[in-house]
Amino acid sequence: MKAVVCVKIIDGELNAFDACALESALRITEDVTVVSMGPPSAENRLKMLTRLGVRVIMLCDSAFAGSDTLATSYILSLAMKRLCPDIIFCGRQTTDGDTAQVGPCLATMLKMVPICNVMEVGKPENGEITCMTRLGSETQELPTLLTIERICELRFPGLRSKIGEVEVWTNAELGADTARCGLNGSPTKVMRVFENQTGSRRCRFIEKEELLPLIERLRSEARKSEMIVPAEHKLGEIWAVGDAVIPAACAIAENVVKIDTFDPYKISEMAREKKPEVILWNADLTGRRCAPIAAALLNTGLCADCTKLETDGERLLMYRPARSGNVIAKIKCDSLPQMATVRCSSDNSEIIVSGGRGVADSLDRLRDFAEGLSAELCASRGLVDMGLMDYSAQIGLTGKNVSPKIYIAIGISGAVHHTCAIENAQTVIAINPDRRARIFDYADYGIVAEF
Repeated sequence: MKAVVCVKIIDGELNAFDACALESALRITEDVTVVSMGPPSAENRLKMLTRLGVRVIMLCDSAFAGSDTLATSYILSLAMKRLCPDIIFCGRQTTDGDTAQVGPCLATMLKMVPICNVMEVGKPENGEITCMTRLGSETQELPTLLTIERICELRFPGLRSKIGEVEVWTNAELGADTARCGLNGSPTKVMRVFENQTGSRRCRFIEKEELLPLIERLRSEARKSEMIVPAEHKLGEIWAVGDAVIPAACAIAENVVKIDTFDPYKISEMAREKKPEVILWNADLTGRRCAPIAAALLNTGLCADCTKLETDGERLLMYRPARSGNVIAKIKCDSLPQMATVRCSSDNSEIIVSGGRGVADSLDRLRDFAEGLSAELCASRGLVDMGLMDYSAQIGLTGKNVSPKIYIAIGISGAVHHTCAIENAQTVIAINPDRRARIFDYADYGIVAEF
């Protein structure tokens, strides 16, 4: 069983999701090759991975610099065609780009059907593999590609393991069409990057005994309508995949065509015939899997997880968080159709109670509190890393985004990795004994107290 793991080095460290992908591969086969595209500075960190007994290949060429997700997937696909793996492992996303596009794009270019958001990797048998994903069990024939959630920790190398060499493949080995690589070959372009202040709120501090009456009042209020401002100059006609993204589509277009199927192959077929200028998808699990497949089939750009859309009447301008939510990037797409996945607030729990390290000793009380409110119980990464809550409940950059009517953060400090995932909550209530905790800067109501 031959496995290839695609990894990325970010700020000198192995991307967290890719570390899980590598560990998952090592658990099912000894024949593992690591492939990473990056600058020469990444070689030393990649060399340390050879101590795990894996072959390491670095794709490095000036022609590759500045590649977006589509161009990166194309370059990686050429390497995969040389290596011919049975299974390709990718992390769900990188923590700098947060797009979750390369895995599905790469699989599509290799004519594979990916299994995305894998929570548990099964044992390959009889030419197929079955995995448990966030959406349930899924089986695919080999060869296939898996995108792995943050489900395990990468093992340490043995004490006597030796450092090997990293193979460097340039474009001389790959033979890529340079018109499809780098900045010139990337349909999505970053126009501007600025500090992300989205999600910050003006916190009103209340007493602990005011909490339950406040929740009942908020619960009885109608959910506020989406804060979508209609564009002054609208596009003519665009496509909206599913119901959730229609409000965002109506704000920027005179005419919106609702697409009832989520099948990226059918949508791509329709798009080749009808040639829409814009296709919008919901940035949920389905959209984040299907939109990159459609982008690869149509050889077009895709902007992921957009929080805001604008138009000058001719072009779509997209805004999305990046760098762990620290910055907002303004992006345009030079190819047609222009595509984006958009954060929508449909099908979320009315109330979410989320606990952090500060309630590690009070989990029974936390569960009782959530149950009493008929709320969904979630957690920050701190509780999950302690093994006290399941990863499927984790909210944050390496977990999931949520947009409930009421979000109650208890014992959570408010790191950017967490707050970037609750920006679309209608009302945020924070409970923390430290009045200086960052979470209060992102809350509508705060209680300074122990839970």
